[in-house]
Amino acid sequence: MYTVIGTVKSRAARVIWMLEELGVPFEHVAATPRSAGVVEFNPAGKIPVLIEDGTPITDSTAILQYLADKHGRFTHPAGTLPRARQDGLTQFLLDEFDAALWMAARHSFVLPEEIRHSSIKDSLKWEFERSQHTLAQRIGEGPFVMGEVMTVPDFILTHCGTWALSAKFPIVERRLSEYLDRMRARPAYRRMLERASA
Repeated sequence: MYTVIGTVKSRAARVIWMLEELGVPFEHVAATPRSAGVVEFNPAGKIPVLIEDGTPITDSTAILQYLADKHGRFTHPAGTLPRARQDGLTQFLLDEFDAALWMAARHSFVLPEEIRHSSIKDSLKWEFERSQHTLAQRIGEGPFVMGEVMTVPDFILTHCGTWALSAKFPIVERRLSEYLDRMRARPAYRRMLERASA
């Protein structure tokens, strides 16, 4: 059985959501960053951590791709052109969406107060809006980022979109707003959210 370490109000949400979509059993330990139960498996103190057979796997994207590859769902096969495009979208979302949101968070509450620069958030919001326009030109016509098949980038984009809304980063692309509404209505996504209030 898998064990996921990390609170739902973190990137652990991506992993918990995928496990809910896969319908496989797992244990959830809602540990916070840098807590003893996290540092034991990840010296950096970052969450999430997935443990399988006593082996910890760190970084939400690495965990998502591992689970997708292992279960043969939410991914295209390695060495194919669709997989290359999938990996490109994954990296784009991490570079343009996740990175901007994480930098804003660092300057809001993560870094020591004396070295935070709240003014940086204006430029990050500008970049985030610009990245949405670029994404709109790259996504498929189907219900998911790549078209008709749900893949790893969908978990990342939905989490980042939700994070953006809570951080008051505007969603300016209508297609992205509609996409987020659709994805967040999925039963597995709702089950993941229920863990936050449990």
